[in-house]
Amino acid sequence: MRGKLRSGLEKLKPENDWSFITTQIGMFAYTGLTAEQVGRLGSEFNIFMLKSGRISMAGVSEATVGYLAESIAKVL
Repeated sequence: MRGKLRSGLEKLKPENDWSFITTQIGMFAYTGLTAEQVGRLGSEFNIFMLKSGRISMAGVSEATVGYLAESIAKVL
């Protein structure tokens, strides 16, 4: 899922370096999003994560990874 998320974000926001997504390991990933951006993801797109921008990768699936990438791109 990390690879698919990175790939999606690279297509939508190629000006950003998304390599950090695939260099992290474990069930969680730091997105680099601000608390304000995280708040928008929750209120506008129903995507919830810690205010620090940490997301559970266990909650990302084939069915949702595209929506997640699109939503992150919209709040940037």
